Parts: sequence; C-alpha cells; structure tokens
Amino acid sequence: MLKELPNGVRRMTKSQCGRISDVRATTVAIPLEAPLRHANGVHPGWFVRTLLEVETDTGIVGLGEVGGGGNSAQQALMGLREVLLGEDPYQLERVRWKCANPVQALYVPLSQIFAAVEFALLDIQGQAVGRPVCDLIGGRLREKVPFAAYLFYRYVGDSGAGGECNAETMVAHARNLISRFGFSTLKLKGGVYPPDHDIEVLAALRHAFPAAKLRLDPNSVWSVEESVRVAKHCEGIGVEYLEDPTWGLAGMARVSRSTWIPTATNTVVTALDHVPAAVNMQAVGVVLVDPHFWGGILGARKLAGVCETFNLGLGMHSGGELGVSLAAMLHFAASVPNLAFAADAHYHHLLGDVIEGHPFQYDAGSIAVPEGPGLGVRLDREKVAEAAERYQRLGAYDYHQDPRRSGWFSVFPGDQERYARPGV
Repeated sequence: MLKELPNGVRRMTKSQCGRISDVRATTVAIPLEAPLRHANGVHPGWFVRTLLEVETDTGIVGLGEVGGGGNSAQQALMGLREVLLGEDPYQLERVRWKCANPVQALYVPLSQIFAAVEFALLDIQGQAVGRPVCDLIGGRLREKVPFAAYLFYRYVGDSGAGGECNAETMVAHARNLISRFGFSTLKLKGGVYPPDHDIEVLAALRHAFPAAKLRLDPNSVWSVEESVRVAKHCEGIGVEYLEDPTWGLAGMARVSRSTWIPTATNTVVTALDHVPAAVNMQAVGVVLVDPHFWGGILGARKLAGVCETFNLGLGMHSGGELGVSLAAMLHFAASVPNLAFAADAHYHHLLGDVIEGHPFQYDAGSIAVPEGPGLGVRLDREKVAEAAERYQRLGAYDYHQDPRRSGWFSVFPGDQERYARPGV
C-alpha cells in the first residue's frame, strides 16, 4: 500500500517489497555460433552460466547471473540461501557483509557470487517501485550503449561458421558482423598464433575498414620485449588501445613507457587498492570494469569514480553474458558518465538466450538500455529448461583445453612453443 508523506512524496512500504523467502539457482548452457579460441584455450561451442532467482514473500522475483563454474557456481549461490532468507532486499550493505563471511571468502572467491545476488536485489527494488535499475544508481545518462565486435579465431562450429584463421577470413568475419550488427569498433582476440600473425590480421582489418576503431587483446601472453615490438606496429596501424599485452603492473608499465598507444587492462587492476600503484607506475591508460568481477553494479561504480578521479579511461569487460547479466551491464553503463569506450560483449556469438521475447538487438552497434522496472528482463521458462537440459548433456568444460593441442598448457609469456602453428 502507498502511504502519503507530509511533503506529498509517495513511497512504497517495506511490506510491498517483502523479505527474501526463496533462492533458486539453475546452471544452463547456451550454444555459440562457433568455438572461440583464445591465448589459453578455447570455448568449445557453448557458454555455461548460472541463473539466480531471489523471491520475496510478496511474490517479486529478482534475477541474477554468474559465469562459468557449472555446479560449483550453483552450489556457491545456494550456499548463501540461509544467509539471504528473511533479509530485506533494500539492505544491500547488510547483505553484502553477511555474504562476505571472512572464513568462507578465504576459500571461495565471492565477488562474482555476490554480484549475482546484488543484481537480483536491485531487480527486486526496481520492480517494487516501478523504476529501472539505472534510476536507482544515479539515473540514465545514455539511452543506448555502444559495443565492439569481438573477433576471435574460431574452429568450425555445428552451424558451419568459423574455420581458417587467417587475415582474409578474419576480414570476412568482421564484414559479416558489421553488416549484421553495425559495429564501428573491432576488437581482435590475439595471442593464439605468434605475434606477427596478429599484426598481419590487424593490418588487414585496418586496410579493409579504415574508419573503424581497432583493439588488440592477447591475454597477457607476450613478454615485455615482444609487447613493445607489437606496440610499435600498432602505432603505424592505428589502434585505439592495446589490452593486456603482458603480465603484471611492472611489465605493463614498461610497455606503456615505450609507446604512445594506450594500454588497457582487466587483469592487473582488479581491486581498488591496485589503482594508486597503477597510476604511480603509469602502467595503464584504460581500465576495463566488469560488474561481475567487481562484486556488482555498485562496486563497479566505485571503480568508475576512482578512474574519474585519476582521469583514467574506462571501458567494460565481457565474460560471455546472457540476457540477465547483459541487462545489468546496460543499466550500469547507462548511469556512468566516464564510460568512454565501446563495451566488450560476446553476445553476438550466442545462438539463443534465456530471456522472454527476442534476444537483445543491436542497432548501429549499440544496444538500448531496458525500459521496464528492475533489470527489465524476465526468464522464459521453456528456454531455461532447454538450456538446463543442454548443460546436463554437455556439462562444464575446461577453459584452458584446446582440442587440437592436447596436453598443452602455458608455461611463460613469450615462449614460442605456446603458440598454435599456422593452419592449426
């Protein structure tokens, strides 16, 4: 029931939001257009995600999502059930501290687990007051969020997509994505082949798409010396930023001092106390935030504020989101003034989703921020059931396993043995 306040402002009573009465988690698998290769392995043809549903005693259901992990993620979420039952969804800090039990957190990384909980509680809050999540965290500064085309070397998938991993096929792949989705930023996931192969592909992309913004991300596999050499080529090609070419703050700082190409990261700045060191060492120019890795939307906003303070560029990382997580990322992005770069997303690689209606649609490379209350998305029960059955059939997978490189694993950045041979 709505109560009239003395100043005429109307508010929702606690009873309408209710208290948490149930927690459910379901692990699902969604197929990809083709297996995606990266410096440390491959996504074999599907993404594994775990969906969270938090229900209140007034019947509101809030949604969350966490990536990877399969049964372990589901068990971790359900392990918080007793912690969450009876809690008020508005008391985010109380819930956060209850979830961050120091003994449990010592053994289980809880950032992504709590992020899923926070998404769900913000979703409940928004539904209770009839406002989108972005209105609860600062307001909507943009109506749509631009994304980059995420270009992977790919194996041939069940759909027939993917195949030979050379410059010609990558240009054709990029042209197809631009035609379908309207991207103006292209990000190459490098590090699978020797650096000169990535340079050749990047140069071909520049020649084919002279107006496009280009990025290169080899997942920290190069030595500092190799990174500097590649950065010099990137200067001539024209690259927006070079993401995680090598490992560690010291290594990134050495690369940054050797090139005018901005360096970006989602690996060496993963906590707020990393930022002062990164700034003092001039290690990075752009930090890629991810609401999942930063413990939720509010944690990601803290990072955005610190980046604004130090005048660091801000982009957004992707971990293979389905519609629930993507909705949370869109609400975050809508509310952050200094998100200056097109966001990453694997979404265009997916062959389906678990949300009601059509999957999110790209328009000129951008996706509109949901308008409905809360996150603005609901689960399609039939799609969830189908995706859950697929997970039971396919199972989780080793992120580091490459079917054409049996037994291989990375030993040290810059080791030439780590790279795939041309044609493999």
